[in-house]
This record gives sequence, structure tokens and C-alpha cells, in this order.
Amino acid sequence: MKIIIVNGPNLNLLGKRENNIYGDETFMEFYEKLQKKFPQIELEHFQSNIEGELIDKIQEVGYSYEGIILNAAAYTHTSVAIGDVVKAISTPVVEVHISNTFSREEFRHTSFISPNAKGVILGFGLQSYELALQSFLATE
Repeated sequence: MKIIIVNGPNLNLLGKRENNIYGDETFMEFYEKLQKKFPQIELEHFQSNIEGELIDKIQEVGYSYEGIILNAAAYTHTSVAIGDVVKAISTPVVEVHISNTFSREEFRHTSFISPNAKGVILGFGLQSYELALQSFLATE
């Protein structure tokens, strides 16, 4: 099974920014743990702060992978284009957020991705990614 985690803007700063919301573990530290915990999954990771690069990556893998775990970060709430690419591809997408976006500012309550995602997991910290991985394994 081939799954990619696609992370959007500022997620490269995990472990450094807003630790009260995002924790103090870096994404790469967590990613290495995921790889060890799920050796049966061919797991990849991509991060960009640039909307178009996220869209290009989703298009690139969107017909050949078994799953995409997408944390588009702030683009979740602003990017019609990312919502459109999720709708356009055949690979299932699970939308993930580290924080509970519904307990934050009002603008974070809207997602352009959710209507076209297989599911949404939010509010469980970095464990949200692990729950998304488990959702793909459960449907194997």
C-alpha cells in the first residue's frame, strides 16, 4: 500500500511554532515513528508552503497511490483550487488537522477539502495522521 502525507504551509515549523496548539515534536520526528509503526505501508511525505506545489503533488500521485493524507493547513479554508484537485483525482483523500479547527477562529470552521474527502480527522494532535493511516488499513 502506497500512501503519501501532503502537508501545507507552516507545518515545517512543527515543534517550533505555537507549541500550545501543535506540540513540541517536529513532524520528521513523528514521521519516523509512523514509518516504524507501519512498515507494511510504503509511506512518503511532502511539504510545501506554496499552494501550486501542493496541487502539483496531489495531481502527480492522485491516480496511482492508494491514499493521500492531506493537511492543507490554512489553505484548507481559502483554496478552492485545492478542493477542486481533491475532487478531480481518483485516490481517496483523508483531510487531517492537528488542532480542532472548530474550537478556533470562525474562518477555520470552513473547509474547501471536506466535501470531496473520504473523511476528516482533527483535534488529536499528530496522532490525527496515525488515525488517518489506520483508516486506509481498515478498508484494505
